[in-house]
Amino acid sequence: MSSLRDKLDMERLPQHIAIIMDGNGRWAKEQGQDRLYGHFHGVESVRTIVEGCAELGVKYLTLYAFSTENWDRPIEEVTGLMELLVDTIRKETATLHKNNIKLHVIGDTNMLPEYARNELQASLDDLKDNTGLNLVMALSYSSRWEIVNAIKNIAADVKAGKLEPFEIDQDTIKDYLTTREFPDPELMIRTSGEYRISNFLLYQLAYAELYFTNVRWPDFRKENLYEAILDFQGRERRFGKTGEQVNNEPLKQS
Repeated sequence: MSSLRDKLDMERLPQHIAIIMDGNGRWAKEQGQDRLYGHFHGVESVRTIVEGCAELGVKYLTLYAFSTENWDRPIEEVTGLMELLVDTIRKETATLHKNNIKLHVIGDTNMLPEYARNELQASLDDLKDNTGLNLVMALSYSSRWEIVNAIKNIAADVKAGKLEPFEIDQDTIKDYLTTREFPDPELMIRTSGEYRISNFLLYQLAYAELYFTNVRWPDFRKENLYEAILDFQGRERRFGKTGEQVNNEPLKQS
């Protein structure tokens, strides 16, 4: 059986894919293990999907790795996640560099422990000149935090006379978001059967195609990624226009 990859239209790939990596804990429970066991095995899925996106030529991949709400989880799990994050970054940086992948981080990283921030910064510095896939890790991130922070900074610049209120438009807001360097995601994938976006890129996902799968994140592999992209390629992206306008067809008179 040929791979689903063979069915992809390589001229119509989404240039930015965002993923909510859900289901590590439930997967672990199904294995009779604790939640950290699921997070540990979820790292293999991260490695596989980063590789898959790089192979396809996807330009941006944003992974929702840790939300601000996740700080409310049991201390043992949070501590284990931070240690796993640092260990993974330390081990994977050389491979990312070899594959010309550039790392970015969005979120309130001041909430991360110092040792995690230091490891992240070292990796960011090592990979800053790479020109291939842009891997964006959302760490200690929430969209509401991001939007509130953007509003505060806009207000401060208005007060300082750097910005006039009448000048504020959608582009202004985008320039104050943590994602200002990246195009908006075209495809958002959520694993493990949940049908919500959980405070993830609320502003940026305005016109993204949403794809939900029952596959738990530790089981998510390249074929699952290809399946999501195929589904994306089967949709008509109209951005408020009619199908006829998108396809450059004249409107029929009723």
